[in-house]
Amino acid sequence: MRKQPENPLREARQGDEAAFLLLFDEHHPPLFRFAWRLTGSMSDAEDIVQECFLALLKPGCSFDPARSSMRTYLFGAVRNQALKRLQRQEQSLAAEPILFRTPEAELLRDEAARAVASAIAALPETQREVLLLAHYEQLALAEIAQITQLEIGAVKSRLQRARVTLREVLAAWAPQLEGSK
Repeated sequence: MRKQPENPLREARQGDEAAFLLLFDEHHPPLFRFAWRLTGSMSDAEDIVQECFLALLKPGCSFDPARSSMRTYLFGAVRNQALKRLQRQEQSLAAEPILFRTPEAELLRDEAARAVASAIAALPETQREVLLLAHYEQLALAEIAQITQLEIGAVKSRLQRARVTLREVLAAWAPQLEGSK
């Protein structure tokens, strides 16, 4: 049985496949979920996460463990890649709104789940990313601030505005949801 690498990143950069797979297995699921929720596309999310891991292996990678954890760095890298991709798509679609068109979203049988997804998608991008990081990825406000390069007060404000907007948009569902319990 192979022992755990002392420094998986260094060893992965030196070509150790097992060290790379250790890093990938540890970080891939939450990064993929975040990218998917930002883009609404499974293929885009997979591409984004793959690009981030490949960039991490390059010698010129800006990751510095003294400045942030690998998790925080990778979430920031996924966010940046997703934003670039969304901006390119918006430009090519003449600012047509991006909707969740994944097979999972189409197969949702529960109307309340579709309403929530739609309401989240309709949030301004700045509020949506903070909400996704806080609620779905359960990151601390300080981590979110570091990933988004915002002050903690701005993160709190965006998160509060997102919650208020969702509460207002989804208010019509509240009686139906209580009746189904």
